[in-house]
Amino acid sequence: TNSRSKEYFTSQFQDEGFRGIEIKDGILINQRRYALELVLKCGLAESKPTSTPLEQNHKLTSVEYYRQFDITDDDELEDMRIYQSLIGRLLYLAMTRPYISFAVQQLSQFMHALKRSHYNATIHVVRYIKRQPGLGLLMSSKKSGELVPFVMLTGLH
Repeated sequence: TNSRSKEYFTSQFQDEGFRGIEIKDGILINQRRYALELVLKCGLAESKPTSTPLEQNHKLTSVEYYRQFDITDDDELEDMRIYQSLIGRLLYLAMTRPYISFAVQQLSQFMHALKRSHYNATIHVVRYIKRQPGLGLLMSSKKSGELVPFVMLTGLH
């Protein structure tokens, strides 16, 4: 039956480590719980969500660039573990949120030479996820010959 197969797949996902993925109405891969836990873990429960994954026209530069031009307005961060863990969590969320993939890929380039601005940009992505934590991918159980396009428009209210 449908409920038995749903229970089986849900238990398989949980057993295999796909934490936070829920299966409903066909297969809905939804990481709502995982996204909300990430928001809470970053201490952003009371913060305002952002409307874009990265700030518009924000330039992320390397530590080497700052050293070459003797720029000192952005601190280097010594402990990279928190940033690396956060990037790993965002990469995991990108499985069901392809629209954050570009931002996460850009931020992952700085994992070994980290500045405060990189960390702040990563927190900006988490605040963007906070805007709609329940988004996911649906593979409907309804048979249809229709192709349903999806467009994510940002900056519109």
